[in-house]
Amino acid sequence: MYLGLDLGTSEIKAVVIDGEGQLLASAGEPLEVSRPQPHWAEQNPDDWWQATQRAVGRLRQKLPQQWAEIRAIGLSGQMHGAVLLSRDGRVLRPAILWNDTRSAAQCEQLTQAAPELHEVAGNLAMPGFTAPKLLWVARHEPQIFEQTATVLLPKDYLRWMMSGEKVSEMSDAAGTLWLDVAKRDWSDSLLAACGLSRDQMPRLVEGSDVSATLKNDIARAWGLRDDVIIAGGGGDNAASAVGIGAVTPGDAFISLGTSGVLFAVNDRFRPNPQSALHAFCHALPNSWHQMSVMLTAASALRWYCTLIGSNETTLLAEIAQLSPAQQRQAPLFLPYLSGERTPHNDPQATGVFHGMTHSTDRATLGYSVLEGVAFGMADGLAVMQQAGTQLQQCSLVGGGARSDRWAQLVSDALDLPIVTHTGGEAGGALGAARLGWLAAGGDFAEACRKPEIARRFQPQAENRDMLRERLHTYRQLYQQQVALRNA
Repeated sequence: MYLGLDLGTSEIKAVVIDGEGQLLASAGEPLEVSRPQPHWAEQNPDDWWQATQRAVGRLRQKLPQQWAEIRAIGLSGQMHGAVLLSRDGRVLRPAILWNDTRSAAQCEQLTQAAPELHEVAGNLAMPGFTAPKLLWVARHEPQIFEQTATVLLPKDYLRWMMSGEKVSEMSDAAGTLWLDVAKRDWSDSLLAACGLSRDQMPRLVEGSDVSATLKNDIARAWGLRDDVIIAGGGGDNAASAVGIGAVTPGDAFISLGTSGVLFAVNDRFRPNPQSALHAFCHALPNSWHQMSVMLTAASALRWYCTLIGSNETTLLAEIAQLSPAQQRQAPLFLPYLSGERTPHNDPQATGVFHGMTHSTDRATLGYSVLEGVAFGMADGLAVMQQAGTQLQQCSLVGGGARSDRWAQLVSDALDLPIVTHTGGEAGGALGAARLGWLAAGGDFAEACRKPEIARRFQPQAENRDMLRERLHTYRQLYQQQVALRNA
């Protein structure tokens, strides 16, 4: 059996699969994000570790007879975060997360200091990436920067706690802006531009390789053998791709989690940074991917539910009762609650409801939120198409995949067939478990097969013209926001 751990922004998720790839059990533990100042988003790494131990304990209770048969652990996690360790292994400050946008000024600093950045890293310098975060720390917290002996990504902090080994893998490391993505190795010049060296970086392995072994004391505490291996794993989206079998060129998926992602597999490094597309290594050897990212997706729905004092199930049921005429008259929603990455690269972008009247009710605004996120994904698809990538179908994973209403809306807005999968809600945790299976010698075709399709959603022609018109206005609203800001 194989254990997959996915360190998300809002929860740590853990799953167990057997030697045939069947999902046997899952458990989740919630996490909170601290926002002590505008544009800041932080978490305490110790909270990740405590939540991980609780999730593992719950899985152990669910599988008391089979638990000891676990042979490997895979890791997945939120990308771009910065965990700073001292020489003696102390966490020096709260981890700065992927959706923290405080380092906008440092992006320009990095671009000027490293003219080779776009060619080597394959991406624009954006506040979400790890490198600008370290430049911010160097500028605003120099005493912390001077004590930093190691920089770890979030999931790799869990690996360090589990094994005592400081290791990362290619897909997550590609999101730091310190990796030579084509060569799959740290770039000394990009590190130097941030005042760092490879001595402060973790060792690199491929996601399907063995990275470490579970420490004896952790193995005993968790009730596992002392020879359980830990796979390299993957960044959350690369691991999710493995989980739904997106492992060959042309495969694609959309993830509606805290953030929204459109992910397409490539057979080579295909950077196109001027379009705000990301180009990263995949979690599998000799494989890369392009990725469009919006910073607020399912988290917009959670935000709105909190605002109105409702829950997602109740709200989605109310939205389902709206007529086509009510949808056409719904306000437009710009989902930029944390700024935006693709296609705008704009940390100052803000959320907007536009077009409210006395007849606007909470269900109508709820529809606006779903539609606004779907339009954000349509913007990502347009950018990907401009870069020469054509998609025939997308899988849908993440929390948003639980809503048939949202899945159909995404299909209509993108004019693209959408499929959901049995077990697709396991996302990165399932992919992490599969990478553990591969590291333990599992067959590639078995470990990376596509899971069973649960539902298919075809674009509905009757909605296409209405959504295209609303998407056009949606895009104009953002341009008006920029114009007002620059006035």
